[in-house]
Amino acid sequence: MGAIVLLHRWLGIAFCLLFAMWFASGIVMHFVLFPSLTEAERFAGLALVDRGEVRISVADAVAASGIIDAARVRLIQRGDGAVYVVSGPSHLRAVRASNGQDASVSSPEIALAIARAHARQRALDAAHAAVVAYADYDQWNVPNGFDRHRPLFRVALGDVAGTDVYISSRTGEVVLDTTRSERGWNLVGSVLHWIYPTVLRSNWALWDRVVWTLSLLALIAALLGAVLGIVRVKMQGRRIATPYRGWHALHHVVGLVATVFVLTWIFSGWLSMDHGRLFSRGQLTSAEAGVVYAAPDWRMASPLDRNPISSLAREVEWFAFDGKLYRRERTGLDRQVLVRPGGEQSPGLSAQEIASATTRLATGCGTPLVLADNDDYPAQSTVPGASVYRSRCGDVWFDIDGADGRMLQRLDASRRAYRWVYSALHTLDFPILMAHPRWRDVLIVGLCSLGLVFSITGIVIGWRRLRRSFAG
Repeated sequence: MGAIVLLHRWLGIAFCLLFAMWFASGIVMHFVLFPSLTEAERFAGLALVDRGEVRISVADAVAASGIIDAARVRLIQRGDGAVYVVSGPSHLRAVRASNGQDASVSSPEIALAIARAHARQRALDAAHAAVVAYADYDQWNVPNGFDRHRPLFRVALGDVAGTDVYISSRTGEVVLDTTRSERGWNLVGSVLHWIYPTVLRSNWALWDRVVWTLSLLALIAALLGAVLGIVRVKMQGRRIATPYRGWHALHHVVGLVATVFVLTWIFSGWLSMDHGRLFSRGQLTSAEAGVVYAAPDWRMASPLDRNPISSLAREVEWFAFDGKLYRRERTGLDRQVLVRPGGEQSPGLSAQEIASATTRLATGCGTPLVLADNDDYPAQSTVPGASVYRSRCGDVWFDIDGADGRMLQRLDASRRAYRWVYSALHTLDFPILMAHPRWRDVLIVGLCSLGLVFSITGIVIGWRRLRRSFAG
C-alpha cells in the first residue's frame, strides 16, 4: 500500500495539470470541431464544368497522369480552367482537360486565382485575398489526410471572419478552410486535448508514441487513485466518511463521485491512440484491397460518354466498381446522376450491384441492407441522403456508399467492440443520448466539469506537496 501511495502521489503531481487540460479542452471540443472543409462547403465552392474546355477523354487523362493504378477520375472546373484529377490508392495528379498537360500548382498567382474563384462561389469576401504561406505543415493541416496534397498554399481571404483557405499543390483544389474563431477555440480545444503542436504532430510516429505513453501513465495514475480512494473510505454508522481534511478531503470525496467517469474517460481516451495495438484498424486485407482498388481498363470508359455531360454538372467522376466503369455527375449537394456502362441512369448503385461486388470480397455474404440513420455503427454517404449499404459476410461487415461505391467501413468483431469501448465511452454517442442531443450536451459538460474540479484539487495538493518537498 505504501508503494501505491508513493506512486500515485508522484504520478498525480506529474499528471494533474494534464488531467485538468483534458477535461477543460474536452468541453470545448464538444462544441467546436477541428477545422475542416465540409462536403457542403467543398461542393458550394465548385463552379459549373465548362464542357467546351473538355477536349481529351478520361482515358487520355489517365494516360497523361502516369498513374498506372488509377481507380477514380474527377472532372472539376478550377479558377484557371477545367482539370481531370486522377487518383490511385497512393497517388493523385491533376491534368488539364484541354490538352492533358500537368495541372499541378506551383505559382502563388494561380493559387490566389483558385482561392478567389472558390470564395466567389461561396459568396465569401475575397477582395483582400493574399497568399500568406506555402509549406508542408502548419497547425491546421497536420492530419495525415493532407499528405497527398502537400505542400499547401495558404490564402488569407481578408474577410471579417478571418477565413484562410488551403490549396493543394498537387490538384489545385481547396482542401481546407479555417476561420479566426475556429483557430482560437481549437488552440484551447483540440490542440491541447490531442497534444497537437505542429512540431510534434508533423511526425506521426513520434506523436503516436508520445501521446499513447502519456495516456497510459495517466490511466495508471487514475487506477491507483481509485484503489486508494476506495480503501481509505471510513464508515461512520451508515454514512460514508473521509479520513482527510481540507483539500485532501475534497479530492477524496469528488474522486469517489467521479471515479467511474474518470476511469472510463481516461481509458477510452487512451484507446483513441490504439491504432491497431489491441483492436483491429478496420482496414481492408490485401486481398480485399485488390478487389476494391483494382485498376480498370480506362479505354472502356468511352461508352459512358455517349451521354453528354449535363450543363448543370459541378463535378463529374468516373470510377470502377465490381469490374465495371461508372460515371456520376453531381448537379447539387444532394443530387447526382449515375450513368452505367449500358447508358442506364439512376441516382446510385442498386442492392444487386452491391451484392455482386461483396461476393468477390468474401464468402457467405447476405443480401445488402440499407443502413438506418440511427444505426449503432453509423456511416454516411458522400452525397447527403444517399443510401449506404451494409453487407454482412459472416463475422465481417462491409459498408459501401451507394452514391460512389466507396468502402466506408470494414467492421469485424474487434472493430465493433472498439466502437463501444472507445467512441461510446469517450464521446457518449450512445444511441439513446444521440436521440436527445441536449441531454447529451448537459451530461458531457457536467461530467467534464466534475473531472475538472477533481483535477484542480489534485493540482492544489500537488503544489503544496512540491513546496514542502523543496522547502525541506
